[in-house]
Amino acid sequence: MAKGKTTAFFCKECGYESAKWLGQCPACKEWNTFVEEPSGKRESGPKRGIGGNGERSAGILMNAKPSRLSDIHLDEQDRMKTGYDELDRVLGGGVVKGSLVLVGGDPGIGKSTLLLQVCRNLAAGRRKVLYISGEESLKQIKLRANRIGEVKGDLLFLCETSLELIEGAIVEEKPDVVIIDSIQTMFREEISSAPGSVSQVRESTNILLQIAKGAGIAIFIVGHVTKEGVVAGPRVLEHMVDTVLYFEGDRSASYRIIRGVKNRFGSTNEIGVFEMVESGLSEVKNPSEYMLSGRPEDASGAVVACSMEGTRPMLLEVQALVTPTAFGMPRRTAAGTDYNRVNLLMAVLEKRCHYDLSHFDAYVNITGGLRMNEPALDLAILMAIVSSMKDKAVDPKTIIFGEVGLAGEVRAVSMAQQRVNEAKKLGFHTCVMPEISLEKMGKVEGMRLIGVGNVREAIGKVVG
Repeated sequence: MAKGKTTAFFCKECGYESAKWLGQCPACKEWNTFVEEPSGKRESGPKRGIGGNGERSAGILMNAKPSRLSDIHLDEQDRMKTGYDELDRVLGGGVVKGSLVLVGGDPGIGKSTLLLQVCRNLAAGRRKVLYISGEESLKQIKLRANRIGEVKGDLLFLCETSLELIEGAIVEEKPDVVIIDSIQTMFREEISSAPGSVSQVRESTNILLQIAKGAGIAIFIVGHVTKEGVVAGPRVLEHMVDTVLYFEGDRSASYRIIRGVKNRFGSTNEIGVFEMVESGLSEVKNPSEYMLSGRPEDASGAVVACSMEGTRPMLLEVQALVTPTAFGMPRRTAAGTDYNRVNLLMAVLEKRCHYDLSHFDAYVNITGGLRMNEPALDLAILMAIVSSMKDKAVDPKTIIFGEVGLAGEVRAVSMAQQRVNEAKKLGFHTCVMPEISLEKMGKVEGMRLIGVGNVREAIGKVVG
């Protein structure tokens, strides 16, 4: 009698494999993450590896030799420009040859559109690009390509989900850049589980990793995200790739943010801002100007703050609305910032400044649909709350930033000079900042700098 298919249990978070179901994963310590999947035996075949000369080789590498640092030439890792300065900044200066980049985001956010535009730019720059789609037909891709503009250069398209056929196409065409859309649709015939399962995603990514490192091909893979906002599949997927980019934003809004959460070739603090227009995605060169557009001039509860995203200062408007509550327990709402942080700051206001907020509802909003959690926004949030409570408008040409501690002190923030320079560039003439940061700065021509040591002092100088 033929032997039936065997099954195994895999952790959805880290990919740990077990012969039986476990309540807690021994590797990542997460609970209720094990799923049962078929575990067919892999066909015996030649072992694969990455040759020292940068080419993919078959057979056991008996002559693999280590190299000295002096023998490694960095000119082999030249970066390819994507044609978008915003994306190049997030990637650390461009696409590195032989890198594996994971792009995640909500459905319909614009991942495929952005990558298709990057392909068009790379092909126009005399790079050979292969776009592989497992979700769209060639006609659907052409309809989207017609919307983003004319495509020139060596840009090839393939609709396929079998990794064996995709591997053969890559070996035959030898492109500089490959796009895989998406990794959850790819499968290997040797793995008996369905596409998108833990086994298939892990094995597919491993094959693409070998191709990228062995042949020096830059590969972008698109990953679907779960309702928690993380890439679907095992957590080991993010550990295997070189760079992880998340595409964020509200589908009902026109602006998108691409954020690097892992990058072996650059900083993980940089963001890129794009706008969804009729012809695709367009770069936003000056996001501060956009964030402040349509700002009310003499409205209470509106304060301009400055947040740092990597090396880029970004001005944004913090709004607060404080109204008497009609219920026994007042409401607290935060949009675009951490809800618990807002509650903490309001507790500081009650304890250190003796404001009775127990009979008021409080709503805090970061305009523009962006989410910012930098501590430097603390002082601006507090000034917006006090401004709304007293119904007194803050000078529209004043910018405020500073971290607030539980004792009510205003603590120093990083890159204060860059924040002040960005405010001056956009026409602001007054800056309220931590006193300790002001002591480390020189005078800025055309800007009135006000240093504050605690929240009570800040309220007296800003709201009165």
